Order: sequence, then structure tokens, then C-alpha cells
Amino acid sequence: MARDQLEVLNALDVAKTQWYHFTAIVVAGMGFFTDAYDLFCISIVMKLLGRIYFHVPGSKKPGTLPPNYSAAISGVALVGTLFGQLFFGWLGDKLGRKKVYGLTLMLMCLCSVASGLSFGSTPHSVMITLCFFRFWLGFGIGGDYPLSATIMSEYANKKTRGAFIAAVFAMQGFGILGAGFFSLIISAIFDSKYPSPTYEVDPIASVPPQADYVWRIILMAGAVPAAMTFYSRAKMPETARYTALVAKNAEKAASDMGKVLQKEFEGEQQKVDNIASETSWGLFSKEFLRRHGWHLLGTTSTWFLLDIAFYSQNLFQKDIFSAVGWIPPAQTMNAVHECYKIARAQTLIAIFSTVPGYWATVLLIDRIGRFTIQLMGFAFMTIFMFVLAIKYDYWTHKDHVIGFVVIYALTFFFANFGPNATTFVVPAEIFPARLRSTCHGLSAAAGKAGAIIGAFGFLSLSQSKDPKKTDQGYSPGIGVKNALLVLAIVNAFGFGFTFFVPEAKGKSLEDMSKENEEEAV
Repeated sequence: MARDQLEVLNALDVAKTQWYHFTAIVVAGMGFFTDAYDLFCISIVMKLLGRIYFHVPGSKKPGTLPPNYSAAISGVALVGTLFGQLFFGWLGDKLGRKKVYGLTLMLMCLCSVASGLSFGSTPHSVMITLCFFRFWLGFGIGGDYPLSATIMSEYANKKTRGAFIAAVFAMQGFGILGAGFFSLIISAIFDSKYPSPTYEVDPIASVPPQADYVWRIILMAGAVPAAMTFYSRAKMPETARYTALVAKNAEKAASDMGKVLQKEFEGEQQKVDNIASETSWGLFSKEFLRRHGWHLLGTTSTWFLLDIAFYSQNLFQKDIFSAVGWIPPAQTMNAVHECYKIARAQTLIAIFSTVPGYWATVLLIDRIGRFTIQLMGFAFMTIFMFVLAIKYDYWTHKDHVIGFVVIYALTFFFANFGPNATTFVVPAEIFPARLRSTCHGLSAAAGKAGAIIGAFGFLSLSQSKDPKKTDQGYSPGIGVKNALLVLAIVNAFGFGFTFFVPEAKGKSLEDMSKENEEEAV
């Protein structure tokens, strides 16, 4: 039997879109802009790191990162993110969303700068230092996932809540674009101001001393957007749902939201006490398992499967573009110009597929629903990956490279107009307030576990060689083909597990979490 909703929470559910909604989107979204910038700018500079620190004198090929370094640098931030999601997700339910929100941002600012200042007397020590700082950078990034999603869901009205949460996450697309665009500018400036010959002409001079500044500047720039929103985060009031339903302070919730909505509310402490006395079950209880066990399986499994594919695609774009010939061979460029080419490719993919995909979700999520978008996204990702994998020899022929790039870009579009957005939105809507941040952190951490598998697994698969390589194609081996085939199968499983995820369109958070239902006697 349903109980009456608290007046202040009902007011939030039915509130028209107001300025505070957009303020919350910007404040939370800039964190995700920073998250994406920091996580994906590393893929742009990794080949540059190889050429700077791992050139073998007398070799006929430019220096490249050894596989163990490449895997560590790609994956260490993801490992940090996983632990950050678990820790800050739990802490957000224990101490409050606002109290730990600024800490994650501070950690990101400090570690972005520190990553660019990575030091050491040998290439090995520089890489170790870089990995250390990127782990803690990832730890701060991890905290942003559950906290930003939970804060936005608890501020939003039920009619447009999906769009608001998706808009916060869509800033990730601008972060990926920002990483590509800024890297494009920096590498172009250094390449024009300090021109150097190609590797074929002069292997040593093709890596000018100034190249060491390029990757450091790119990594350090991630601190700027995070620092810009620190003050705004500190000024945000705690969400009414945490203050009332978790902290059990009805007067404080009414006072805070009265200032936000410019309306007076009664405290309703007695109603809050009644709710608290009837909903004391925890995460590891039979009651949670009965109410939300299948839901948690759905959110963790789909995010896990999605991130295997999504992060493989993003972190190893440079390898795929080189494989199909969209980026020229490294021997024909100097180190900085190669960085420019990789940044240009990432920027084009972001402009024409990644960013539009995110905002298509924002526009349509409250119209067609989370479930439909997620199913559709997984379905198209599966189809396009199979098309690329099965006809890989055809697509990697020099006459069909553009077709490969177009289909590959479509997988990015439907990842973002699909499960990459919805897996972030849904866990912030369907769990109880006192467990919302924790459950979102668990779901997100499952995703990062998938991302780690994707990062290391793709690297392993892509290194297998094709003995049938001919001069007519660009394929470096059967590795990329096998990786695409595996990712297609992973996406198909994601489609199936989506059926465990409930639809939250148009429903209040308390309806979805069943917090407004009285316990059966």
C-alpha cells in the first residue's frame, strides 16, 4: 500500500524546468567533461611516449611502447576508477553526496597536473610515475560517477529526469572532443614552430626535444575544467532526498529545497520518522534481494558488457585507424605530427558520431524510454561489429577504408545513443535513497571491470599476426578482426541482459525504489 509522498519531494518531482536544473547539469557535467578528457587523452599521446622514450638505436622502425607499458598506462586509470566508484559510492550514502563531492574534484585536479609532471631518470621510472598518478586520477574520476548521477537524479523532476541525468553524462562526449581538439592545437603549434624531419629522413631528429612538452601539456590541461567548477560544487545544497530519507532531517531538507525552489515547505518530521522505521533493510538483506536483486544484476551486467566494447574502441582507436590505413605509417611522419594525425582522427569521430549519439539520448530518453534505447543500441553495435569482423579483409583494403571508418563511427553513435548513456542513468533511478549511490557505484565499478578486460584483452588480441598479409591491404594481422568479432558477441550478451533492467520513464524515484510503499505486516 502506497504512503503519501513528502511535500518537498513531490514538489521536486512536479517542478517545471528551472534555472537550478541547468546549474546542476553544468556543475555535475563539467566533472564528466574532465573525466572523459583525462581517460581518453592518454590514447592520443601513447604513440608519442613510445617514440620519445623507447627508440632503439639502429632500428628501422620508430620507438613504440612495450606491450606491458601500453597495457599498464591504458588500464591503470581504469583500475583506479573502479576502486573510486566503490569507495565514493559507499561514502556518498554514509556521509552525504555534497560532503565528498568536492574531494573527487580536488583529487582530479591535483593528479592531472602531477601526471604531466611525471619524472624519472630512465624511461622505466617515468612510466612508473605516470602510472602512479594516473591510478589516483582514476580514483577521483571514479567518485564522480555515483555522486554526479545521484545528485542529478535527486534534483530532477520525474518528467525530464532521464534527459537531465543523460545531459550530465553527455558532457563526456564533449570531454572526448575536447581532448582531441586541444591535442590537435598543441601538436600543430609545436609541429609548425619546431619542424622536424620524418623518421625515414632522420630517425633521431624526428623526435625533437620539444615533443616531451606536448604530452605533458595535454595531460595537465585536464585540471582546468575541474578547477573551474570547484566553487560551484561547494555551494550546492545537499539533496532533499538524502537529507530527509537518509539523514532523517526533515527541517533541513525543507529549508534547503525552499531556497532552491523559492517556496516554503513544512518539515514533516513525523512522516520522515515513519518511513525510516519501516525501511531499515540494507544492501545484503533478503528484502533488498527480493526487491532489487534482479535489477542490480541487470545494471551491473549490462554496464560490464558495454564497457568491454566501449573502452576497447576508444582506447585503441589509434591502432585500428593505423591498421586500416587512415593514419599513415609512423615512418612517414615525425613524432609530433603523428600525434596531430591521431588527435585529428579522434576529433572527427567525436564530432560526427560520439557527441551526436550522446545528445540523441538526451532528446529522446524521456520519450521512448531507457529500455528501448538500450536494446536498440546493443542491437546495432552487435550488427556493425559483425559486419566489420566478418568482412574485415574487404573493409581494410585500401579502396574501402572510408567505408570501414563510417561503419566504425556508427558503432560509436549507437553506443552513446544506447547503453553507454542508459547504463549510467538507470542505476541512479531504481534503488532506494540510502543505497542509491552505493548501487550506482557497484554498477559503475562492474563497468570499469569490463573496461579493464577490454583494454588488456584488445591489446592481446590485436597483437596476433596474419601470415596472409598482402601488399594490397593494410591489415597488420588477424588480431583486430578477432577483437571485433569478440566485441560483437559481447554486445549480443548485453542485449540479452537488458531484459533484467526496469523502465523508469515518468516514475518518481520513490515509486521505482518502492520507498513510498508501506511494509506488509
